[in-house]
This record gives sequence, C-alpha cells and structure tokens, in this order.
Amino acid sequence: MRLLLDMGVPSRVAKALRTDGHDVHHLDELGLNELPDASIFSLAVAERRTIATFDLDFSEIAAFATGPTASVLSLRLDDQSTPNVLRRLRAAIEACSDALNAGAIVTVEQTRFRVRCYPIRAE
Repeated sequence: MRLLLDMGVPSRVAKALRTDGHDVHHLDELGLNELPDASIFSLAVAERRTIATFDLDFSEIAAFATGPTASVLSLRLDDQSTPNVLRRLRAAIEACSDALNAGAIVTVEQTRFRVRCYPIRAE
C-alpha cells in the first residue's frame, strides 16, 4: 500500500511498514513538517497515497472533497505508543485494503475499524 504518514504518527512506524513491503513516506522524512493540511491532502492525491493521521481534519477534507480524493486512516487510539500504532495500522491495512484502494475513510480504534466508502453523502 502507498501511505503518507502525518507528523503525529511516529517515524519508526514508517520504517517498520517499509519492511512489510509498503511504499511509505513520512512528512518529517520529506522535510514537510510545516505543510498545511490542504497541501498534505493534495500531495496524497497526486501521489495516490493513503494518509495515516491522528488529525481529524483530513477526514473532513476527504468527506467534502469534490474532486479527486485520497483515502484516510484516521487513528483514534488512546495508546499512541509506537508498538500499538504499528499493530493497529497493520491490522487496518490487512482488513480494509480493498476499501482503502477504492477510496474510503477508515477510523482505526483499539478494538474495531469503521469504514466509510466514497462518495460520502450527508444523511
């Protein structure tokens, strides 16, 4: 999977996911730690990457996008330690890869995943 990890995600997670065979960029490694959310989202769209983040703004940007969009792994974890984040991301990628590849917001919680496929419509 092609991933773009936001600043809140430990950079060691990027290294571990690369060893799993994923194509992973981390904003800090790219020197883009000051990039605004809209620009990060545009980068993910241009590079066809899924954004992994603790920032709720990306889910909102994706939900209201009218053009091309990127999938989002929205991390809602109380335990933000590197081992736990890595464990939950690996599980989410395995369980939700089809939805992420098709376009979705996946909320990653400690015990479950919630998937909202695109297009997301107001109910």
